[in-house]
Amino acid sequence: MVITAPHRTLRALLASAVALTPLALGAPARAAAEEADDRGDRTVLTVAVAQSVDSLSPFLAQRLVSTSIHRLTYEYLTNYDAKDARTIPGLATAWKPSADKLTWTYTIRDDSTWSDGKKATAEDAAWTFNTMMTDEKAATANGSFTANFAKVTAPDPRTLVIRLKKPQATMTALDVPIVPKHIWEKVGDFSAFNNDKQFPIVGNGPFIITDYKVDQYVRLKPNKDFWRGAPKFDELVLRYYKDGDAAVAALRKGEVSFVSNLTPAQAASLKSAEDIKVNDAPGRRFFALATNPGARSKDGRTFGSGHPALLDPAVRKALFHAVDRKTIVEKVFQGHAVEGEGYIPPRFDRYFWKPAAGQRIDHDPARAARLLDSAGYRENSAGKRVGKDGRPLDFRILCHATDPHDKAVGKYLQEWWGDLGIGLKVDCLDNVSDPWLKGDYDLAFDGWSVNPDPDFVLSIHTCGALPATPKDTGATDNFICDKRYDELYARQAVEYDPAERADLVRQLQSRLYDTGYMNVMAYPNAVEAYRTDHIASITTMPADGGNIYGQDGYWSWWSAEPATRGAGDDSGAPTGMWIGIGAAAVVLVAVGALTAVRRRSTADDRE
Repeated sequence: MVITAPHRTLRALLASAVALTPLALGAPARAAAEEADDRGDRTVLTVAVAQSVDSLSPFLAQRLVSTSIHRLTYEYLTNYDAKDARTIPGLATAWKPSADKLTWTYTIRDDSTWSDGKKATAEDAAWTFNTMMTDEKAATANGSFTANFAKVTAPDPRTLVIRLKKPQATMTALDVPIVPKHIWEKVGDFSAFNNDKQFPIVGNGPFIITDYKVDQYVRLKPNKDFWRGAPKFDELVLRYYKDGDAAVAALRKGEVSFVSNLTPAQAASLKSAEDIKVNDAPGRRFFALATNPGARSKDGRTFGSGHPALLDPAVRKALFHAVDRKTIVEKVFQGHAVEGEGYIPPRFDRYFWKPAAGQRIDHDPARAARLLDSAGYRENSAGKRVGKDGRPLDFRILCHATDPHDKAVGKYLQEWWGDLGIGLKVDCLDNVSDPWLKGDYDLAFDGWSVNPDPDFVLSIHTCGALPATPKDTGATDNFICDKRYDELYARQAVEYDPAERADLVRQLQSRLYDTGYMNVMAYPNAVEAYRTDHIASITTMPADGGNIYGQDGYWSWWSAEPATRGAGDDSGAPTGMWIGIGAAAVVLVAVGALTAVRRRSTADDRE
């Protein structure tokens, strides 16, 4: 669906921009505004983001903001249709499997050009996949897609051939950015190269990255040679805001054009604001509790400081029985979410799963207490739960400092678990990646954005996703390694029948639920807002009540139309001129002072 917005007169726009003129600013901001004025009548679309970039390397990036940037700057073999998420051409215009499904041949389009002028060919795709197959460091982000590849060749510039070890169900959903061989073959250590020192960055998507400052901004310009057509705005800026209220204030002032991850209070306050539209759509994310199952690596070594009591299934189940999901949906999300069930959100109805009545871990504090008693964790005279070793049940939970939902739920957990005699320290950090990757946590607030094909979010719980050694970074979400889960994952990965595969995916979720290492509390809505005097129309995904930010593709920002002057205004100055002056220049000064790999820094993570 394309959302359209009414035009706004230039007179009204001038009124809202008074505070942003050079005369109203201090010296540094005045200089920035003057610099922006030199750029002329350019339209700049500024998007407030609450997540910092983990890497601009497609081989390493896993956070949603980073993978969304790569959607904008590199083509994938296939794409997802904005209307209904069906597979459509990307870099490949056609694909065909052999009779035994072990050889896939892709026809590479002849009208895709790298931004440095060189043609994008099948050799670029072959090199991308072969590098991931032969260099474990290059497989950090997306290695699950190529683990089953036997051989990848490019017999000619327009033909890519992938031979498989066994059938693979994701061959029309390989969510891997294809990079230019002539640029990336110069990289030595893929684990250390973040692709953030030399600009512009060569790509073939609808946008080109022109600049980046850590925890400040990413700037992109339209790729005028993009085969589908160039974006409408003259520049796209992703501006980092550590504080959500500051981002909303910037939206009100016209300093940014779009804000996502709104709290219920923020969304309510914006619904009556002039020239602002709130979009509240079913989300593609889950919001979960993750427990440390004992951090380990593929070489068999254990590491980290997870609480040993959480290795006991009874303790984990007791904790989850004490969680009131209904209260979380009603009080924390204030109805802008759906109560959690399985791992995959209900938006993806083919794969959605609910636990059976006898399997479901309902809110039952009394049962939680009985489980702890039976497991030997009884209350002492002070009402504190202790184990047989005398060690109290005092846990730590990793919390994302920029996510108000984490903080709010953390307070509830302290109350609910406190009633059981369990202590909880809520560690809200700007960067949860470091302790998480080291295994230095007991529990954590977790969440991933799910693709139309769920293979990736399923793969991150396999034994193969564990880091090679304690010093390495694997694709694992939470160090889970379960033989039964791996068997089911392997079966769904080779199942081409949609109904059979969907059934296996539901069995996978059932097994993950029963292990008790993760428990989904809610499926949050995508609650976001944008200025209608900046953006005239924009595409949602899916078409019927879909989201704008974090799509499975580049549709929103590629399709966005700049708002034009009102019908009764004959000044000739476009609204976009003011977007450029207000957002691109002033916000750089106001927000640029905010300084601060894979975990979600806010409510989002992997796309």
